[in-house]
This record gives sequence, C-alpha cells and structure tokens, in this order.
Amino acid sequence: MPKFMRSLNIISRCQSSFRNAKLGSELCSAHHSLVLAICREPGRSQDDLAKDICIDKSGVARALASLEAKGFVERKPDPNNKRKLLVFPTEKLLELIPSVRSVTTEWNRMVSEGISEEEFTVFQSVLFRIEKNARRIVDNQEVTPEK
Repeated sequence: MPKFMRSLNIISRCQSSFRNAKLGSELCSAHHSLVLAICREPGRSQDDLAKDICIDKSGVARALASLEAKGFVERKPDPNNKRKLLVFPTEKLLELIPSVRSVTTEWNRMVSEGISEEEFTVFQSVLFRIEKNARRIVDNQEVTPEK
C-alpha cells in the first residue's frame, strides 16, 4: 500500500501556506474549513461543526472564540437547548467569504493542472471512499488517551 497520508499532509500544509499568503492575517488558514462550514449552513451547533470538519470539540470552541473576538462569527444559545451554542456568520465574514472561495478555486485549479477529468474523477472517488472509512473508524472507536 502506498504511503499516501504523507502526501496528503504535505498537500494540506502547502494549501495552508497558500491561503495564508493570499488572505493575509485577516483569517488564519486553520479556520478556513470552519468558516466555509458556518457559511454553508448558518445556525449549526458547535458540536455539529466539529463532527463535520473532524476537529475535536475543544479545538472548535477555541477557533470559534478567536473568530468571535475578530468579529467573524456570533454564538447564540439554542432556544430549544440552552446548553447548545449555535454559530452564525457576521456581515464581516460574509464580506470575506467570496475571497476565501476564490482562493480555494484558484488552489484547486493550480494543483489539478495536467490531470485529466477522468483521472481526477477516479482519484476523487477513491479519496471519498478513504474519507468514509476514516470517519467510520473514528466514529466507532472509543477515544481514550493512551498512557
């Protein structure tokens, strides 16, 4: 089996560097997938966001606190469950999202240069199956820290 995870990690780090260079300090590249998820479906809970983008709940809470301090998001209690916080984009974030999406489109275009549509379709299909397996593994395991 090829060592594909190393390549995926390198690609991800390169993408982060690219985003940081394009977006400046306004929005950290680590928040990229989170803000896209928030704007895709405003009013989702922190827990739903954590599960969607596969980041632990405390990591999402820290990221949201940072985004809230910068004026990008608002967190409001769920009227049906006061212990749940729902997350909404602010106007400031909504104004920035076209730039975020543009950077994503540019990155995707550049990294897929020289790859035929057929090759990319097969690659995407395999990658989605690997993602599905990874999510299943994480969802089915009891996460307990090793000593």
